[in-house]
Amino acid sequence: MVDAPAKLAVEGLAIRYGDSVVLSHVDLEVREHEIFGIIGPANAGKTSFLKAINRMDEFNADMHVDGAIRFDGRDVRQWRNIYALRSRIGVVFPLPVGLPLSVYDNVALAPRLSGVRDKAELDATVERCLTRAALWDEVKDRLDSLGSLLSGGQQQRLTIARALSQDPELLMLDEFSIAVDPVTTMRIEDVLKELRSHITIILVTNLVQQARRLADRTAFFLGGECVEIGDTEDLFTGEVKDPRTRDYVEGKFG
Repeated sequence: MVDAPAKLAVEGLAIRYGDSVVLSHVDLEVREHEIFGIIGPANAGKTSFLKAINRMDEFNADMHVDGAIRFDGRDVRQWRNIYALRSRIGVVFPLPVGLPLSVYDNVALAPRLSGVRDKAELDATVERCLTRAALWDEVKDRLDSLGSLLSGGQQQRLTIARALSQDPELLMLDEFSIAVDPVTTMRIEDVLKELRSHITIILVTNLVQQARRLADRTAFFLGGECVEIGDTEDLFTGEVKDPRTRDYVEGKFG
């Protein structure tokens, strides 16, 4: 993993909303096929970091992004087709957002929009993505039912399946376990461990033990600053450069 190339490189990233700075001077690399954790308390700038990668600031006139974000060596701002960029960078937010479609159509939507019309190919994609999201066995007999009728945990896994239907190279998850029960959380964690061999994952979480279970390396964000980045186990065993990191992972604040 140490020798793996950088899938994402961030240099001098600064984000503000109007006059309010939420992140400043962030420099980091996310390596190919790793799970990169980002921990930190609320309002540390974690979600804004993900939004900048996927150019979601373009939906918010108040959000301003400076610095370089390179995906596979190419600055994300240089992509003329923003939808092509987002097809390679999937994102799953804290609360599942089910489209008002059937389970099948939720997953088949992105392939259809990219031009896939063959029913057999769509069927294979839906089954593959639902299987990878650990949902297939639970929904295979009700693919025509509305996705919004699934339980919260199932809807979150459906959201992951929908993100995977675009065959992303980078998958970003922002507090995916907020709306799901502990058993479902562990199932999704198992899914992420398996996905690591196929894609690169950025995992934003307020649950420090979740980062410890999953992440190869972890960054600690605090007050708009990337305080520290290191091998995850080092951050949890006292090998830290900044005492604030130790205090946070030990639960002294957060």
